Amino acid sequence: MARLQYNPCMTTRDSSPHVIVLGGGAAGFFAALACAQENPACRVMILERTTQVLAKVKISGGGRCNVTHACFDPAQLVTFYPRGGRALRGPFSRFQPQDTIDWFESRGVALKTEEDGRVFPTTDQSQTIIDCLMKEATRLKITIRTQTMVESVEKSTGGGFDLRLGQGDTLHADRVILATGSNPQGWQWAAALGHTLEPPVPSLFTFTVKDPRLEGLSGVSVPQASVAIAGMKLSQSGALLITHWGLSGPAVLKLSAWGARALHDLNYQARLLVNWLPDLRGDEVLERLRQLRTRQKLKKAPGDYSFGLPRRLWVRLAAVSGVLANKRWSEISNESLKKLAGELHEGVYLVSGKSVFKEEFVTCGGVRLDEMDFRTMESKRCPGLYIVGEALDIDGVTGGFNFQSAWTTGWLAGRAAASMR
Repeated sequence: MARLQYNPCMTTRDSSPHVIVLGGGAAGFFAALACAQENPACRVMILERTTQVLAKVKISGGGRCNVTHACFDPAQLVTFYPRGGRALRGPFSRFQPQDTIDWFESRGVALKTEEDGRVFPTTDQSQTIIDCLMKEATRLKITIRTQTMVESVEKSTGGGFDLRLGQGDTLHADRVILATGSNPQGWQWAAALGHTLEPPVPSLFTFTVKDPRLEGLSGVSVPQASVAIAGMKLSQSGALLITHWGLSGPAVLKLSAWGARALHDLNYQARLLVNWLPDLRGDEVLERLRQLRTRQKLKKAPGDYSFGLPRRLWVRLAAVSGVLANKRWSEISNESLKKLAGELHEGVYLVSGKSVFKEEFVTCGGVRLDEMDFRTMESKRCPGLYIVGEALDIDGVTGGFNFQSAWTTGWLAGRAAASMR
């Protein structure tokens, strides 16, 4: 059966697309590809409200596109999702990171795995991924319409769905795949079709911290630190980066993801506990400082020994603790050593807000997961409606996990929607 490209002059249902994908991001685009691949007789159309599809793919990973993460055990993979991990266990057994890698590599995209497990194209260019997806869409004759505003999505009395467009056009589809990410309009359509929403709040963000201890240290990074929110059972570890606005890096990003709702409830005002030396206990840090004072009593503080921390950070923390450069170690008091040990092991920093991470916006919240069939991504409330990606109450930590849930849910939905039942 020959595939028909959409022509707005056509008005009969026979010429309408069988499947309309609302949203041209990673999840929606992959769903469209999976649908057309599974059933070449199925006419597939992507509707995107902005000027370009795959915009988030373009900026992800600092423009390199962190395609996925090299975690190939579904049971371990789900632990990287603050919300949705349990629901994704089954889907990941059907399409996981190795399947993503195989999919792109079989289409000519060479990928590489970095030391931390993140997977990127060897070109270090997100355009490589976009070009691959666009080429596949062309091969499969998928219709893509950008700058297309959809005003409503309703169940049709004759079956399927009627979509009213902002230009006054109407489209009919047998099935709809909702891939609108964190766009509130997509959630409104889902609610109108019978779904319940978990309130959306930001996830995966950095912390605004205005503190003299950090001033002038922008760019300083510690490979391994731990961070926690005082008074809560929220803690994470990993690399920690000082920025001109506060603190970032994997440790902070993971903490923001797992604590998304709690931090929202606090209006992003919190006491952050920073342990720059997570491999040592507090008493061990103090004892090493005392030994340092004994060994180097005639040398100027703070000296060359820095616990492996970047020197600028070490000097700053020593100075605010009273371990000054114009003093010998023998002149440093026990009180100053205790204060420095506290700064190193449990420094307290006041978080006064949040900042978006590298222009990438991830949301906690969306369509409730118990209203979905995760074997197919079809709605239990509205047959023929499939919901994928961030439109669901699913989000992962940084490292390629959000893209993987997008590829997986899109793949499942596309294959299921391809059925001509």
